[in-house]
Amino acid sequence: MKRIMLFLATNVAVMLVLTATLSLLGVNRFLTANGLDIQSLAIFSLVVGFTGSIISLLMSKPMAKWSTGARVIDPNAPNGAEEQWLVDTVHQLADRAGIGRPEVAIYEGEPNAFATGAFKNDALVAVSTGLLRGMTEEEVSAVLGHEVAHIANGDMVTLTLIQGVVNTFVVFLARVVGYVVDRMVLKNERGGGIGYFATVIVCELVFGIVASIIVAWFSRLREYRADAGSAYLLGSREPMIRALARLGGMEPGELPKSFEASGIAGGGKGFGALFASHPPIEQRIRALMNAKG
Repeated sequence: MKRIMLFLATNVAVMLVLTATLSLLGVNRFLTANGLDIQSLAIFSLVVGFTGSIISLLMSKPMAKWSTGARVIDPNAPNGAEEQWLVDTVHQLADRAGIGRPEVAIYEGEPNAFATGAFKNDALVAVSTGLLRGMTEEEVSAVLGHEVAHIANGDMVTLTLIQGVVNTFVVFLARVVGYVVDRMVLKNERGGGIGYFATVIVCELVFGIVASIIVAWFSRLREYRADAGSAYLLGSREPMIRALARLGGMEPGELPKSFEASGIAGGGKGFGALFASHPPIEQRIRALMNAKG
């Protein structure tokens, strides 16, 4: 629950900071002074909704390396046979997927792996030492195939766009509700009163939670697609099924919340499942076993 609340707080904080900045610049007063200008509000909402998501996407690679301590392997001078195999495997999978060869990195930590980057041909695939130690080469190959499939599917960009869209609706609807409460309930004819600002903050918090549920739902769908993508790239679903079964018996390493959805494992129980970026391992295995072809 602590991690869920941190995730929600981060998303809401981005919108609140951008909102406060634009308010200081007088944009909010402009919107409410002479009645709510829907066209101006829509532009305002788009700016606030997408700015944070796009900045996060563009900074995803350097932030991922910094926050995990990942060390990028020089493909021309790998440190030992394991690193050579890791680079060769990722590059072979990328060639099969028809994308540019991503950077390959290793970081110290419990079992996990992730892919990130703003562009298909300039991405990063990183794997933890715990995952390399705890899995067979075939299972690691399946995990790498899963991450390469995320890149080939454009999942990082798509998730960013969805986050931007729902953020836009949050900002837009919060201000519409705030305007209605301020003018029709509190009868404030001057515009932009305390009722407006209080209502906007409360609505952004409430709508932000709903938005996070929508984004998490899409994130879970893309995990099924990446699992199937791994099976396609390896020519068999069995390696990914075995890798998932192995993951189910491990305690996955935590990733920074800003790109936790990029990892190979995750999930939640009870109420927390609504905000989980990954489906339960059992459901992913079942989906692969029941997949046609």
